[in-house]
Amino acid sequence: MQAIADPRYLFSAVNQFLQAQGRDAIFDVKLVGAAPQVALQFGSFIVQTEKLLSDSATYDLVIIPALFGNMREAIKLNEKMVPWIQAQHEKGSAVASLCVGAFLLGATGLLNGKKCSTHWGFYQEFRELYPEVTIVDGSIITEEGSVYSSGGANSYWNLLLYLVEKYVGRDLAILASKYFAIDIDRDSQAAFALFQGQKDHGDAAVLEAQQIIEKNVGEKLSVDELADKVAIGRRSFERRFKAATNNSVLEYMQRVRIESAKRQFESSRKNINEVMYEVGYTDTKAFRTTFKKITGLTPVEYRNKYAQA
Repeated sequence: MQAIADPRYLFSAVNQFLQAQGRDAIFDVKLVGAAPQVALQFGSFIVQTEKLLSDSATYDLVIIPALFGNMREAIKLNEKMVPWIQAQHEKGSAVASLCVGAFLLGATGLLNGKKCSTHWGFYQEFRELYPEVTIVDGSIITEEGSVYSSGGANSYWNLLLYLVEKYVGRDLAILASKYFAIDIDRDSQAAFALFQGQKDHGDAAVLEAQQIIEKNVGEKLSVDELADKVAIGRRSFERRFKAATNNSVLEYMQRVRIESAKRQFESSRKNINEVMYEVGYTDTKAFRTTFKKITGLTPVEYRNKYAQA
C-alpha cells in the first residue's frame, strides 16, 4: 500500500514546491489498474483507480509498486499489467519498479540481458525466475536506458528522489529529500543485508561444505581441505559450489566471516581487532577492505551505527 501512496505523495509535494517557487507543476499522477477498484493485501485495502488499462492514454513514466505475498502468485494476479507495461514502453514510456515490483518488471522481458535491483532478501528467487537478468548485489538504484529499479523496502525512496532529479532537477530533489528526511545519496542496501547462504540447491556435498565453513568461522580452511572433507576433486568442487551458491568458495568464506563480524559488532563490546581475529583475519587492512566491500561500511562505521548503546 505504501509503495502506491508514497510516490503519489512525493510527486504531489514536488508540484507544491514548484508552485511555491512560481513555477508550473510538472507531475500529473494517475493510478492505473485493471478495474475501477483494486483490493490489496488480501482485501485489507481498496484502491480507487483513476485510469483503466483499457484506456488509450500513454504515460511518460510508469511506476510498478512493490508486490505483496508469494511472488509467483502476485505475478499471476497482476498478469494483465504485463502487456500494458510492454505497450507503454514501446510507445516511449520510462518504466520504474519499486522494491519487489522488480518481479513484475522481470515478467515483461524488459530486463532481459540487463541489470536490476530489488530487495536483497529476494535475490535467489529472482535469479531462479529470471536467469537472463543480472541482479546488482546491494544496489539501491539501477538504470538501464529508460528502465529503472530500486533496492528493498524504503530504498525505493531513493529511486523516487532520483526520478525527481532527472525530471525536475537537483535542487528539487534535495528539497524533497530534506522534507521527507531521506538520505538522497544512499546508494547501497548492503549494510542491511543478512547473509544466510543458498541452502536449497540439492547438492549434499556442497551443503556439507557450507556447514563446515559456518561451524569453523575463525579457522583458516583452504579450498583443498574442504574438497578433501567432502571427497570431491578440487576443480569439480569449485564448479559445483559456484553453481549451487552463486559464490565461489572463497567468496562464501568471506561472506560468512563478515556476517559473523557484523553480529558481534551489533551485540558485543569487543573492539575491532578482537572481532577481526575471532572471524579468522589477521591483517587489519584486508579485514577492513573486505568488510567495506560486502557491507558498504567500514568496521568502525558499522559498529557505531548498529552496536548496542
